[in-house]
Amino acid sequence: MTGNSLSAWAIGAVVGAIAFAGGSASAGPLEQVSVGLLAHNIEVIDPKNAGKEDGPAMDLQFTFESPSFLRVLGGPRPYVAVTPNLAGETSFAAVGLQWHIPFAEHWSIDPGFGYAVHDGEVTNAFPNGDPRATAFNNAHVLLGSRDLFRSHIGITRQLTDRVGAQLFYSHYSHGQILGNGRNQGMDQAGLRLTFSLED
Repeated sequence: MTGNSLSAWAIGAVVGAIAFAGGSASAGPLEQVSVGLLAHNIEVIDPKNAGKEDGPAMDLQFTFESPSFLRVLGGPRPYVAVTPNLAGETSFAAVGLQWHIPFAEHWSIDPGFGYAVHDGEVTNAFPNGDPRATAFNNAHVLLGSRDLFRSHIGITRQLTDRVGAQLFYSHYSHGQILGNGRNQGMDQAGLRLTFSLED
């Protein structure tokens, strides 16, 4: 598969995951919706990859009430997220858990960890020695596996009882666990707004 904006598989993955999470006994009601704009493939973990892909990415996340059995882990909330690249590059869909840690009045840290799939490149489409292989490598981040871990963190300032502004960073990688060999990874960062649906 090659990268495109919000592709059909990503739509299906998110809709299916929302339906499952919303109707499952393991996840409570929808508590929060987060939406934002992220810089795509920024220089953090692997600066050699910078400039290979372009365009901003939209991030849309649905966060659900934490089920009681997760209290032993600090009460993280299940989430479903989709991050389409608006320039037709690599897009992601993910599910996972997100914690909420207040540290000052109106401020919190919101880390999370999850599992993601993507529609970007996994390996080079051309064999070693082919002149096209270098050009392909220079244009694409080679993620090494169709599924990846998603780790993220947000620093949130609550603006009102229901609306917050969040500085957000995410990292995608297979960590030599979901895949092996090439593991270039992908970093994104930007701003999101959070909307609480709690009464």
